[in-house]
Amino acid sequence: MKKAMLILNPSSGKEEALDHKESVLNVLKEMEYEITLKETEKEDDATKFAEQACEERFDTVVSMGGDGTLNETITGLAKKEYQPSLGIVPLGTVNDFARALNISMDPEEAIQQLKTAETKRVDIGRINDRYFMNIIALGGIAEATFGVSVEQKTKLGPLAYMIEGFKTIREKEPFEADITYDGQKWEGKALLFLMALTNSVGGFEKLAPDAEVNDGQLHCFIIKDVPLYKLITIMTALVKGELEEDENVTYFQAKEVHVNADEDLISNVDGDEGAHVPLTVEVLGSHIPILCPSEDQSD
Repeated sequence: MKKAMLILNPSSGKEEALDHKESVLNVLKEMEYEITLKETEKEDDATKFAEQACEERFDTVVSMGGDGTLNETITGLAKKEYQPSLGIVPLGTVNDFARALNISMDPEEAIQQLKTAETKRVDIGRINDRYFMNIIALGGIAEATFGVSVEQKTKLGPLAYMIEGFKTIREKEPFEADITYDGQKWEGKALLFLMALTNSVGGFEKLAPDAEVNDGQLHCFIIKDVPLYKLITIMTALVKGELEEDENVTYFQAKEVHVNADEDLISNVDGDEGAHVPLTVEVLGSHIPILCPSEDQSD
């Protein structure tokens, strides 16, 4: 009999996870899985559960929670030779990775999508010794988002990140960056450096409109040190999906990026505080098998 593990974060989605638990269990039973239920209680629980699923050769793992739970689950799968297919029921604030995969933001619809989902191998990223799914950001605007409270995230959703970032614009502080990528080099003053794996970042689905979930590329944007009025124009271009066309933005694609700076910058990794510079960021191409909606479902 096929085996499925449901990794559930009871505190995700305004504690809605428990409301949807029976639905996903019923769907997995309907799909003729023998089910193991694991509920997270503390940090890294989802990683340990996912590692167990690999070691015991489960067929499927379903992550039901926010981006944090999903990141932990993917971390557990990433290093293993055998990996179950990963299903996603998004319950978080932003759910960027699920958006990029055309998984419904409605939990009940996402659960139903599992029935006819197709397995697709997708990229993930590695920053030093940590994995990520969506974006790495460097600069004062990126660090400002560490101050977004759980209450703000719940109330404002994706806008909370942007609002906190805009608060720093009046006190913008450029940094001297030394960026090498795929045998090339960029040096200069930057306000913000973004490395995106998917087209959906902070709930905005147009940051890197050309990004695909399995194109094997980091889509990188260096926002140069510019006057305030030009920075507002750049932010508008970001929202419209026209960032790579702005003359004050350097855009490139790369499989591996090394970053050094003249000050102690802290990376923003999928919205959370990450490693300090220097950094090595790389794409692990088509690394994780994900259960994605069929084309009929995602239309």
